Amino acid sequence: MEQLSEMYPTINKAATEIINLQAIVNLPKGTEHFLSDIHGEYEAFSHVLKNGSGAVRKKIEDVFGKALSESDKAGLATLIYYPKKKMEIVKQTEENMSLWYKTTLYRLIEVCKTVSSKYTRSKVRKALPEDYSYVIEELITEKPEVLNKEAYYEAIVNTVVELGQAEQFIVVLCELIQQLAVDHLHVLGDIYDRGAGSHLIMDRLCKYHSLDIQWGNHDIIWMGAAAGNLACVATVIRNSIRYGNLDLLEEGYGINMLPLATFAMKAYADDPCEKFVFKGTQSITNFEENEMTRKMHKAIAMIRFKLEGQLIKKYPEYGMEERLVLEKIDYENGTVELEGKTFKMLDTNFPTIDPADPYKLTDEEYEVITRLRSSFLHCEKLQTHVQLLLKKGGMYKVYNGNLLFHGCIPMMEDGSFAKVNIYGTEYSGKALFDVLELYVRKAFFSTHEEEREKGADIMWYIWTAPYSPLYGRKKMATFERYFLAEEDMKVEVKNCYYELINKPEIADKILSEFGLSGDRAHIINGHVPVHRMKGESPVKCNGKVIVIDGGFSKAYRSRTGIAGYTLIYNSYGLTLTAHEPFESPETAVRDERDIVSKREAVEFMDKRILVGDTDSGEKIRRKIDDLKMLISAYRSGEIIEKDK
Repeated sequence: MEQLSEMYPTINKAATEIINLQAIVNLPKGTEHFLSDIHGEYEAFSHVLKNGSGAVRKKIEDVFGKALSESDKAGLATLIYYPKKKMEIVKQTEENMSLWYKTTLYRLIEVCKTVSSKYTRSKVRKALPEDYSYVIEELITEKPEVLNKEAYYEAIVNTVVELGQAEQFIVVLCELIQQLAVDHLHVLGDIYDRGAGSHLIMDRLCKYHSLDIQWGNHDIIWMGAAAGNLACVATVIRNSIRYGNLDLLEEGYGINMLPLATFAMKAYADDPCEKFVFKGTQSITNFEENEMTRKMHKAIAMIRFKLEGQLIKKYPEYGMEERLVLEKIDYENGTVELEGKTFKMLDTNFPTIDPADPYKLTDEEYEVITRLRSSFLHCEKLQTHVQLLLKKGGMYKVYNGNLLFHGCIPMMEDGSFAKVNIYGTEYSGKALFDVLELYVRKAFFSTHEEEREKGADIMWYIWTAPYSPLYGRKKMATFERYFLAEEDMKVEVKNCYYELINKPEIADKILSEFGLSGDRAHIINGHVPVHRMKGESPVKCNGKVIVIDGGFSKAYRSRTGIAGYTLIYNSYGLTLTAHEPFESPETAVRDERDIVSKREAVEFMDKRILVGDTDSGEKIRRKIDDLKMLISAYRSGEIIEKDK
């Protein structure tokens, strides 16, 4: 009470705050936006962020209904998403731009009033751009003292146009609508790899007004590389080469690939490296015929296999001995023994491997990987991005009655939580998530060198281990995809969680483990693409479980049939959106095309959800109770008011 009295030194100030807080809890809850498995697809991500997965278009529909044609509403939506590009096109054909500016400003003001209506005036004021905050606040705030409102607003709009400020004003209004349409963003992992724009996505997230991130296995491997783990560094580079994203490393993060290229051209001089080709859909001229890139690909893959073997031997508790693949090779006969069977290998040229000590790096390999490690450690941009992942991210999130995580809860076939050995102690369920997150943070913040090393090493484990919550498959078949012809050996069997989660009792058990219960509690995760072409649904277990990885990545679209699922949770309930492939911002503006292909209600409330029904509302009610106690203390004389 004494501390609280410093903030609210009088009864009047405490009472005023209670009134303000009570007003807030009775507002509609803000819109939450869920995205997952973005995989470097920056333009599609950016568009979905701009349109709020249909939230902006819905607000336009709410405001104008049948008062505007479908064409006009589509044009207004496109303007809100891409104001500068849209105005450039309009100016090419519009004869009376002054009239267009005025009409457009009136429409944007109406949309702005609607999207701001669920927030307090204070919160809206904080979102306003500094240069135009006063004018915008005047335009979107009801002013009962003004008798002729139409003339009042018209005078402001006319002045904006006459002063040549219309275009700048339209841009800031559009950006404000984008921001207010979504109150909070959830990113459920896998920002990195496959697509080429991961660094641009992270730049955008660094500026986003309110978000949280659940780490994915592709994020954690980049975090491990940023922490200096050699196996993580090798894996990140191999993934980037595999998907044709060397530009992400070299131009996005300034990682110098010359040492690897020089080494690869020498070590694999006479090796065509035919199995180490590009995978994906990016248009890269003669990529598969690019001899140097194939050699770099093989060189870093072999370094990776060696470093992974070293970690498996270093930590027997990882339980990954079966992935010690290099020692299972018969180098004379060109065969390998895996899972009790012997296979003929497609590639038998291993100039850098000593069969007597297959996991030992050559001097040249060690020099290359340590130089690359130094580049990752000293890349300021990457370190900034990883700090955002640490500040806003974690292994899971419990938010407004929903449990969010990227992959799975490792489980056994009988429905029990799998017990996983982490540095000598067994953990399961929520405790497993907590201890893994603790060690990840130790890699960056611990003052003890051994703990920092364990933290860095655990990130490789989280990336690939069978019982990792972020991976959740029996094995990562990278070696098999390179060296074996047998397709059945390349199958990565999923943890039984993915079957068990269809049972309501299992979903309830998981929710209870994380402190949730009731019909409005949900599990929301990504990681495994939903194959809509095969009739698979993202909504499982009678709506308790929602999987929103629908294939943002172009590499998945031939299998999923769509370009990603996203989820909206507003005051009316949960709505799932399936997206069409996104071509480009230019196409979206020219054709006034959105990429929302289908919206489907997952859960619709018969009564609007208020702020008071959310986690924030619970905190506000506790604060109200505290303030009421403070007022009682003032009135009883236990605490003296500090000023009058």
